[in-house]
Amino acid sequence: MMQIRPVSDLRNNFSDIEKTVQNGAPVYLTKNGYGTMVVMSLEQYSALTNSTELALDEADRQAEMSDLRLTHDEVFGRLRKRSHEKV
Repeated sequence: MMQIRPVSDLRNNFSDIEKTVQNGAPVYLTKNGYGTMVVMSLEQYSALTNSTELALDEADRQAEMSDLRLTHDEVFGRLRKRSHEKV
C-alpha cells in the first residue's frame, strides 16, 4: 500500500518513516496537500538507477574511443524517426 504522509512527519516521526522505507516501501511526502518528494532506501534507489549508470558508463567508454559527436537535434531526430518506423 502506498504511504503518503505530510513532510512534517519527516521531522516528527522520522523513525516510523525509516522503518517503512527499510521494509521496502517508498514514502511519498506532501506539503500543503501536494506531492513534494519521495523517500526510499538506498537499495531501492540503486535498483532504479543501476541500469542508467551502467548505460552512461558504456557511453563514456564509447565516447573515449571515437571522435564522433552528435547534436541534440541529430540524436532526437534519429529516435523520432525510429519510433515512427515502428508504428
